[in-house]
Amino acid sequence: MTPLTPPPIDYAAVAPLLIVLGAACVSVLVEAFLPRHQRWPAQVALSVVAIVVAGVTLGVYAGDAPAQGVITLGSTMAVDMPTLFLWGTLLVLGFGSLLLIADRSVEPGGAFVASALERASAGAAPGSTTGPSGVDPEHVDRSYGAPGDAPTMQTEVFPFTLFALGGMMAFVAANDLLTMFVALEVLSLPLYLMCGLARRRRLLSQEAAVKYFLLGAFASAFFLYGVALLYGYAGSVRLSAIAEAAVGTDRSDALLFGGLALLIVGLLFKGSVGPFHTWTPDVYQGAPTPATAFMAACTKVAAFGAIARVLYVAFGSTRWEWRGVLWAVAIASMVIGAVLGLTQTDLKRMIAYSSIAHAGFLLLGTMAITQAGTSGTLFYLLAYGFTTIAVFGIISLVRTADGEATHLSQWAGLAKRSPLLAGVMTFLLLALAGIPLTSGFTAKFAVFSAALSDGMAPLVVVALVASAIAAFFYLRVVVLMYFSETPADGPTVSVPGAFTTVAITLGVVVTLLLGVAPTLVLDWAGAGGFTG
Repeated sequence: MTPLTPPPIDYAAVAPLLIVLGAACVSVLVEAFLPRHQRWPAQVALSVVAIVVAGVTLGVYAGDAPAQGVITLGSTMAVDMPTLFLWGTLLVLGFGSLLLIADRSVEPGGAFVASALERASAGAAPGSTTGPSGVDPEHVDRSYGAPGDAPTMQTEVFPFTLFALGGMMAFVAANDLLTMFVALEVLSLPLYLMCGLARRRRLLSQEAAVKYFLLGAFASAFFLYGVALLYGYAGSVRLSAIAEAAVGTDRSDALLFGGLALLIVGLLFKGSVGPFHTWTPDVYQGAPTPATAFMAACTKVAAFGAIARVLYVAFGSTRWEWRGVLWAVAIASMVIGAVLGLTQTDLKRMIAYSSIAHAGFLLLGTMAITQAGTSGTLFYLLAYGFTTIAVFGIISLVRTADGEATHLSQWAGLAKRSPLLAGVMTFLLLALAGIPLTSGFTAKFAVFSAALSDGMAPLVVVALVASAIAAFFYLRVVVLMYFSETPADGPTVSVPGAFTTVAITLGVVVTLLLGVAPTLVLDWAGAGGFTG
């Protein structure tokens, strides 16, 4: 009998991933065994320390990493230069999102806080007689607290975030399609749950979670069916083996391109690319705003990192066969996002359609299959992520008695009540529009230049027109804030907590720096290619 030999593992290369997933497992134990009132500080400390340690470990490894990359874990993971850049991007964006989640999970009225009524109903026995506060003192669950006490935290959001982040890191590094599928499910399942954790507008939040889950399961089925067809074609699920089988063979192209089509549908769904975008507006609107920020920034990084790896490593030699289809998808995404964004009256839905348009722009860089395309796409993901987290951080601060004020009419005259907040929001919206001296301009210039040099001039023209159209709905918010009268019953601007302040400040500073001095980050993004 041949003895089983474990696959070779380069622990230094995969240490950041193992740290995040290990912290997620410890976070589950914290949730299970610590008393309720001790969980929030423990979960915040654990999550922050895990991300920081993973980031430091990544930086130390990247300093001496081989330029050609490392294939490890039995050839299931490829830790190359794009992987390292994407891991760093996910960690810093995950850190910013975690700060928003931490603040909103402890403050009164926060996105993840149980209301007094819910705490009372959790403690009151059915049919009990209540006192003046509406709760029978004999039936109050002291782990929740009585109404008026410090708010109860939904601390399970922290292990969800860490598991999703670990899944995203595995997703962008996966070197075979089965590993990619497992990572896809690891990142998706926590996100479905996070969407339904809103404490205000709960029906809207739960509706968003159900829609996301059902459509996500449907997209996963497409992905898995594509994996089956590609395995039938190549006899392997490794990306490099698929690439070798596609070169100089007389096998059926129907299996190859049918499998690619189904595979890409699943990946485009995760990236909010039109016409596979239908979940995006409802989920962005219904999910708790910190969870929306995490999804909007990090999920897009994971999705486009995986799309780029599949197209570069497995299908780079056949790009002239599939590129025409992705041209049509990119045009559809840009047009849908820009045009339908004009019709929105809810700010979070407007940002959702903005995300769909940006997904179309990102496809331009991804389709280029060049070093400039890789560099531009990775830079775009980093720039877009920081800007988006800061935008949602600001949205979380403008509130009414019913929760966050997301209807556009409620933002009228905001500059009169909070000039600083309106100014920061204006800067971030201009960055999303791609105005010079912001990261948005540099990112669009990078991907448009890569597409232009690779013969995609018609797509660049469509992208420029879509950018001009999208600028109108960004500027509409600016006009409302500065040139409209403040309603008498308008929303209030909450004082941000320390974590939210850090997250917004980080997003604004990075958005500015990447706009005025992008060279260093662009060089890092283009330091190497994908390894298969």
